[in-house]
Amino acid sequence: MLKTQIHGEDRTGSVLVIAHGLFGSGRNWRAIARQLARARPVVTVDMRNHGESFHSPRHDYPAMAEDLAEVVEASGAPADVLGHSMGGKAAMMLALERPELVRRLVVADIAPVGYDHTQAPLIEAMRAVPLDKVQSRRDAEAVLKPLIPEDAVRAFLLQSLEILPGGGGRWRLNLDALAANMDSIIGFPDVEGRRFDGPALFVRGGASDYVRPEYEPRIRALFPAAEIRTIEGAGHWVHADRPREFIALVDRFLSDGAEAT
Repeated sequence: MLKTQIHGEDRTGSVLVIAHGLFGSGRNWRAIARQLARARPVVTVDMRNHGESFHSPRHDYPAMAEDLAEVVEASGAPADVLGHSMGGKAAMMLALERPELVRRLVVADIAPVGYDHTQAPLIEAMRAVPLDKVQSRRDAEAVLKPLIPEDAVRAFLLQSLEILPGGGGRWRLNLDALAANMDSIIGFPDVEGRRFDGPALFVRGGASDYVRPEYEPRIRALFPAAEIRTIEGAGHWVHADRPREFIALVDRFLSDGAEAT
């Protein structure tokens, strides 16, 4: 099973399972999980080939949905499921394949469509880091800086670099599997004939182009009850750019009888 961490274990109500995006980990969601855990138990996961979860040559959305199903069944089904980017696609796939496991669905800045923006250059940049020689994340950043000019992206990736006690480092990512499966990661499976009729909230960043207006018909075809909300000023990492607004929106949606407004 995926590596998990629970927050608010003593809370009652439906469990919220959070699935992170590509190159991330459950750690990235710890602060938000703690806030959302004031009202419910929250389980963050490390997706396959990420963090402390298992490595596998397979990295596609049916497999990731199966992973999440196992977590939901172990945590208490039906559960609320929140996913960002890659994790959002996995959460959507779970809801479409196993709707009985999902009470409410939250998808952060992604749509059930294929994209053309490969993340392979980031993998090549990470591969360029001489893991046998680095003594600190600063050493690794010096290698990454000319390859990845965006400070925020470098900082995000470096969260997945572990500096080993005896020197050197290791990526908490299966870079080979992620590279080999990049087409599956940026794509989305054929799900014709399936839909999730339960409550669904799609949260997009106002400064992001991942959830375009032309994608809305596809969202509503698969998720007829979908609410689509925009957080202005937020980019693709909508939860990190505007955490207060994101938490408030999700908390209202997940609360029994409440609607996102």
